[in-house]
Amino acid sequence: LTAPDWGTLSHGAWRNRVEGVALGILSEDPAPAAVFSRTGTPWDWAAEVAAACAGLRWDPGSPPVDPGVLGGPRFNDEHGRRAYHDREDSLDADTAFDGRLSQGEVMLRLQRWNRRLGWDHDTSLRLPLAALPTPEGRAALWNLLYAGGHARIDPGNASPAKGLRSLFRRGPLLDPGEAAWDPSVFSGFWD
Repeated sequence: LTAPDWGTLSHGAWRNRVEGVALGILSEDPAPAAVFSRTGTPWDWAAEVAAACAGLRWDPGSPPVDPGVLGGPRFNDEHGRRAYHDREDSLDADTAFDGRLSQGEVMLRLQRWNRRLGWDHDTSLRLPLAALPTPEGRAALWNLLYAGGHARIDPGNASPAKGLRSLFRRGPLLDPGEAAWDPSVFSGFWD
């Protein structure tokens, strides 16, 4: 993941960032059943993945994640470590992902979409920061994470490409092998 203010994070550094957010969320007593974050920053993506890892439902109707969890004083809070590890054995395919889908259903969708897209660990996608809170942006990020690909979050307003073929079109602003952002490719992922 490459993101504004973060630079490029390896998979291990990304995992640590996500776990730090999860520990902060789970340090609350009692831990919330659902969380949400809409800061307009890459921390929203870290919070969504942390919620999934902790078996918490991602729900826009729930109270927002405390900003102190998102890189502040409650980030990586040791008080959440026991709750985080205690949850590992209870997470399964039936664990709620959001209000409509289970984690197993999301994994099956990711498997099918990645097969259709042909994405793998060599895939790179430049995604406008403004796309993060959209259903299509979230679907693209989840698909990249599943594939082990590289998301490049661009703070500018990149114009979307048109059609599935252009998802893989190269352009002057793209690195070789980097896909152009086309939100229509991810339309319907969450339906």
